[in-house]
Amino acid sequence: MLTAWAGLDQHSAHGTGMVAVMFTALVGVLVYGKGSAVDLTSAVQIAIVMLPATIVSARYSKRVSASRLRRYFGSFVVLAALILPFRDLVGHSGLILGGGLPAMFAIGLGGGIVSGLLGVGGGSVVVPCLVLVTGFSQQLAQGTSLAVILPSSAAGAVEHGRIGHVRGRVLPPVLVGTLFGSWVGGEAALALPGQTLRIIFSVVLLAMGTRFIARSVNGDR
Repeated sequence: MLTAWAGLDQHSAHGTGMVAVMFTALVGVLVYGKGSAVDLTSAVQIAIVMLPATIVSARYSKRVSASRLRRYFGSFVVLAALILPFRDLVGHSGLILGGGLPAMFAIGLGGGIVSGLLGVGGGSVVVPCLVLVTGFSQQLAQGTSLAVILPSSAAGAVEHGRIGHVRGRVLPPVLVGTLFGSWVGGEAALALPGQTLRIIFSVVLLAMGTRFIARSVNGDR
């Protein structure tokens, strides 16, 4: 979007976008935290594993078939999207295993591998797993996922700023929109019933998963 709207090159768009992601996560954590929808302990446990897993996976990304990765990831996301609206029914059948350190480490590992190999946000893995595996509410899962993203996005923003990939001329309007959108979105999410929010999130996941599967079939065209 920044490449088309602001005429930035890909590196500058990525660096400037990373600053926006950092502020999105920060505002989101504050808003969700105000509504008691952030589990900081779980966020730290996930982030401890997710950050190094992302770095290591990124280094090996060129050795793995991109189309196969997209197909597998897209299939996972589509499956999660189809299950999420029925979480309460699925939970009664025994899928919800509860939290704990092993579960959080496993979620962090999965999110980090996906993020590093495909360059996508780990939230697309973290949120469904927190809801389906540990039994988090949708709001708590989203708030905790934002807390996981915050340190890594902050580190990325600082590094991109250091190497000159953040463009100050476009940053003010981007941040204004980011801060406002994050605040409104967070407040709306807290106000919605959990089931309604899960359905909305599932639609987003379904669109994302379908897109990844399509790209795995058609290549990068």
